[in-house]
Amino acid sequence: MDSFIDTGNVAEPIHLNGAVQEAVRELLAKLGEDPTREGLRRTPERVARMYEELTAGYHIDPGALINEAIFNIEYDEMVVVKDIDFYSLCEHHMLPFFGRVHVAYIPCGKVIGLSKIPRIVEMFARRFQVQERMTVQIADFINDTLQPHGVAVVVEGKHMCAMMRGVKKDNAKMVTSAVRGIFKSDHRSRDEFMGLLQHTTLDQ
Repeated sequence: MDSFIDTGNVAEPIHLNGAVQEAVRELLAKLGEDPTREGLRRTPERVARMYEELTAGYHIDPGALINEAIFNIEYDEMVVVKDIDFYSLCEHHMLPFFGRVHVAYIPCGKVIGLSKIPRIVEMFARRFQVQERMTVQIADFINDTLQPHGVAVVVEGKHMCAMMRGVKKDNAKMVTSAVRGIFKSDHRSRDEFMGLLQHTTLDQ
Protein backbone atom coordinates (compact mmCIF):
# COMPACT_ATOMS: atom_id res chain seq x y z
CA MET A 1 0.00 0.00 0.00
CA ASP A 2 1.47 3.35 -0.99
CA SER A 3 0.51 6.45 0.91
CA PHE A 4 1.84 9.96 0.51
CA ILE A 5 3.28 12.67 2.70
CA ASP A 6 2.51 16.20 1.57
CA THR A 7 5.82 18.06 1.55
CA GLY A 8 4.48 21.15 -0.20
CA ASN A 9 4.97 20.62 -3.92
CA VAL A 10 5.97 16.95 -3.91
CA ALA A 11 4.04 13.91 -2.76
CA GLU A 12 6.50 11.34 -1.43
CA PRO A 13 5.29 7.70 -1.38
CA ILE A 14 5.82 5.56 1.69
CA HIS A 15 5.06 1.84 1.88
CA LEU A 16 2.56 1.15 4.65
CA ASN A 17 0.96 -2.21 3.87
CA GLY A 18 2.83 -4.15 6.52
CA ALA A 19 2.44 -1.39 9.11
CA VAL A 20 -1.31 -1.20 8.51
CA GLN A 21 -1.66 -4.97 8.84
CA GLU A 22 0.25 -4.95 12.11
CA ALA A 23 -1.86 -2.06 13.44
CA VAL A 24 -5.09 -3.92 12.60
CA ARG A 25 -3.75 -7.08 14.23
CA GLU A 26 -2.90 -5.12 17.38
CA LEU A 27 -6.30 -3.39 17.39
CA LEU A 28 -8.11 -6.73 17.22
CA ALA A 29 -6.08 -8.02 20.14
CA LYS A 30 -6.69 -4.83 22.18
CA LEU A 31 -10.44 -5.23 21.60
CA GLY A 32 -10.29 -8.71 23.10
CA GLU A 33 -10.25 -10.74 19.89
CA ASP A 34 -7.87 -13.46 18.80
CA PRO A 35 -6.34 -12.23 15.51
CA THR A 36 -4.99 -15.73 14.83
CA ARG A 37 -8.39 -17.45 14.73
CA GLU A 38 -9.66 -18.65 11.35
CA GLY A 39 -12.15 -15.87 10.66
CA LEU A 40 -9.68 -13.11 11.48
CA ARG A 41 -6.42 -14.58 10.26
CA ARG A 42 -6.43 -12.68 6.97
CA THR A 43 -8.44 -9.69 8.20
CA PRO A 44 -5.39 -7.41 8.60
CA GLU A 45 -4.43 -8.09 4.97
CA ARG A 46 -7.98 -7.43 3.78
CA VAL A 47 -8.26 -4.22 5.78
CA ALA A 48 -4.94 -2.94 4.41
CA ARG A 49 -6.13 -3.58 0.85
CA MET A 50 -9.48 -1.97 1.63
CA TYR A 51 -7.87 1.23 2.91
CA GLU A 52 -5.62 1.32 -0.13
CA GLU A 53 -8.78 1.43 -2.26
CA LEU A 54 -10.75 3.79 -0.01
CA THR A 55 -7.89 6.30 0.21
CA ALA A 56 -6.89 6.12 -3.46
CA GLY A 57 -7.65 9.83 -3.84
CA TYR A 58 -4.38 10.68 -2.12
CA HIS A 59 -2.49 8.95 -4.94
CA ILE A 60 -4.12 10.62 -7.93
CA ASP A 61 -2.11 13.04 -10.05
CA PRO A 62 -4.60 15.80 -11.01
CA GLY A 63 -2.81 16.42 -14.31
CA ALA A 64 -3.01 12.77 -15.28
CA LEU A 65 -6.66 12.71 -14.24
CA ILE A 66 -7.57 15.59 -16.56
CA ASN A 67 -5.31 14.14 -19.30
CA GLU A 68 -5.88 17.09 -21.67
CA ALA A 69 -9.64 16.46 -21.70
CA ILE A 70 -10.39 20.19 -21.83
CA PHE A 71 -11.88 21.42 -25.07
CA ASN A 72 -12.27 24.88 -26.56
CA ILE A 73 -15.98 25.20 -27.29
CA GLU A 74 -18.09 28.34 -27.60
CA TYR A 75 -20.86 27.33 -25.23
CA ASP A 76 -21.85 29.65 -22.40
CA GLU A 77 -24.96 27.97 -20.99
CA MET A 78 -25.09 25.87 -17.86
CA VAL A 79 -23.58 22.37 -17.80
CA VAL A 80 -24.95 20.13 -15.05
CA VAL A 81 -23.73 16.68 -14.01
CA LYS A 82 -25.89 15.39 -11.20
CA ASP A 83 -26.46 12.27 -9.11
CA ILE A 84 -22.77 11.33 -8.93
CA ASP A 85 -22.55 8.61 -6.29
CA PHE A 86 -19.65 8.84 -3.84
CA TYR A 87 -18.23 7.05 -0.83
CA SER A 88 -15.81 8.67 1.59
CA LEU A 89 -14.41 8.19 5.10
CA CYS A 90 -15.18 10.49 8.02
CA GLU A 91 -11.85 11.69 9.34
CA HIS A 92 -13.23 11.93 12.89
CA HIS A 93 -14.43 8.33 13.30
CA MET A 94 -13.03 6.55 10.21
CA LEU A 95 -16.57 5.45 9.34
CA PRO A 96 -18.04 5.83 5.85
CA PHE A 97 -20.21 8.64 4.64
CA PHE A 98 -21.84 8.43 1.24
CA GLY A 99 -24.34 10.07 -1.03
CA ARG A 100 -24.54 12.08 -4.22
CA VAL A 101 -22.78 15.08 -5.70
CA HIS A 102 -24.33 17.54 -8.15
CA VAL A 103 -22.05 19.83 -10.16
CA ALA A 104 -22.80 22.76 -12.46
CA TYR A 105 -20.56 25.18 -14.31
CA ILE A 106 -21.04 27.89 -16.90
CA PRO A 107 -18.19 27.64 -19.43
CA CYS A 108 -16.04 30.53 -20.51
CA GLY A 109 -14.76 29.07 -23.79
CA LYS A 110 -13.70 25.71 -22.30
CA VAL A 111 -15.53 22.52 -21.33
CA ILE A 112 -14.24 19.38 -19.67
CA GLY A 113 -14.85 15.77 -20.72
CA LEU A 114 -17.98 14.35 -19.10
CA SER A 115 -16.22 11.47 -17.34
CA LYS A 116 -13.76 13.83 -15.67
CA ILE A 117 -16.27 15.39 -13.29
CA PRO A 118 -17.11 12.07 -11.57
CA ARG A 119 -13.37 11.35 -11.47
CA ILE A 120 -12.75 14.70 -9.78
CA VAL A 121 -15.41 13.80 -7.21
CA GLU A 122 -13.69 10.45 -6.63
CA MET A 123 -10.30 12.11 -6.21
CA PHE A 124 -11.55 14.15 -3.27
CA ALA A 125 -13.94 11.54 -1.84
CA ARG A 126 -11.47 8.65 -1.67
CA ARG A 127 -9.63 9.89 1.40
CA PHE A 128 -10.31 10.87 5.00
CA GLN A 129 -12.66 13.81 4.72
CA VAL A 130 -15.33 16.05 6.10
CA GLN A 131 -18.20 16.78 3.75
CA GLU A 132 -17.81 20.54 3.97
CA ARG A 133 -14.18 20.44 2.85
CA MET A 134 -14.87 17.93 0.09
CA THR A 135 -17.59 20.20 -1.33
CA VAL A 136 -15.24 23.18 -1.42
CA GLN A 137 -12.35 21.16 -2.89
CA ILE A 138 -14.49 19.93 -5.79
CA ALA A 139 -15.75 23.44 -6.55
CA ASP A 140 -12.31 25.04 -6.31
CA PHE A 141 -10.62 22.39 -8.46
CA ILE A 142 -13.16 22.79 -11.27
CA ASN A 143 -13.02 26.57 -10.96
CA ASP A 144 -9.21 26.65 -11.09
CA THR A 145 -9.02 24.12 -13.93
CA LEU A 146 -11.63 25.62 -16.27
CA GLN A 147 -11.77 29.29 -15.20
CA PRO A 148 -15.51 29.28 -16.01
CA HIS A 149 -18.05 32.02 -15.42
CA GLY A 150 -19.18 30.10 -12.35
CA VAL A 151 -19.24 26.76 -10.53
CA ALA A 152 -21.81 25.30 -8.15
CA VAL A 153 -21.53 22.08 -6.18
CA VAL A 154 -24.16 20.49 -3.93
CA VAL A 155 -23.37 17.38 -1.88
CA GLU A 156 -25.98 15.24 -0.11
CA GLY A 157 -24.48 12.81 2.38
CA LYS A 158 -25.48 10.23 4.97
CA HIS A 159 -22.93 9.65 7.70
CA MET A 160 -22.51 6.29 9.40
CA CYS A 161 -20.99 8.05 12.42
CA ALA A 162 -24.43 9.63 13.02
CA MET A 163 -26.39 6.51 12.03
CA MET A 164 -24.78 3.61 13.89
CA ARG A 165 -23.29 5.47 16.88
CA GLY A 166 -23.82 8.71 18.79
CA VAL A 167 -27.24 10.17 17.97
CA LYS A 168 -28.21 7.08 15.89
CA LYS A 169 -30.39 8.98 13.40
CA ASP A 170 -30.73 6.79 10.32
CA ASN A 171 -32.59 9.32 8.19
CA ALA A 172 -30.46 12.40 8.87
CA LYS A 173 -28.97 13.76 5.66
CA MET A 174 -26.34 16.49 5.44
CA VAL A 175 -26.48 18.93 2.51
CA THR A 176 -23.55 21.21 1.71
CA SER A 177 -22.93 23.62 -1.14
CA ALA A 178 -20.15 25.72 -2.62
CA VAL A 179 -20.67 28.39 -5.27
CA ARG A 180 -18.14 30.39 -7.24
CA GLY A 181 -18.37 33.22 -9.76
CA ILE A 182 -21.77 34.00 -11.23
CA PHE A 183 -23.50 31.45 -9.00
CA LYS A 184 -22.48 33.52 -6.00
CA SER A 185 -23.45 36.90 -7.48
CA ASP A 186 -26.58 36.02 -9.48
CA HIS A 187 -29.48 34.32 -7.72
CA ARG A 188 -31.07 33.47 -11.09
CA SER A 189 -28.18 31.16 -11.94
CA ARG A 190 -28.43 29.53 -8.53
CA ASP A 191 -32.19 29.14 -8.93
CA GLU A 192 -31.77 27.58 -12.38
CA PHE A 193 -29.27 25.07 -11.00
CA MET A 194 -31.50 24.13 -8.07
CA GLY A 195 -34.44 23.81 -10.44
CA LEU A 196 -32.52 21.44 -12.69
CA LEU A 197 -31.72 19.27 -9.69
CA GLN A 198 -35.45 18.74 -9.19
CA HIS A 199 -35.99 17.40 -12.71
CA THR A 200 -36.57 13.67 -13.06
CA THR A 201 -33.72 11.66 -14.49
CA LEU A 202 -33.69 9.37 -17.52
CA ASP A 203 -34.30 6.25 -15.44
CA GLN A 204 -37.30 7.60 -13.55
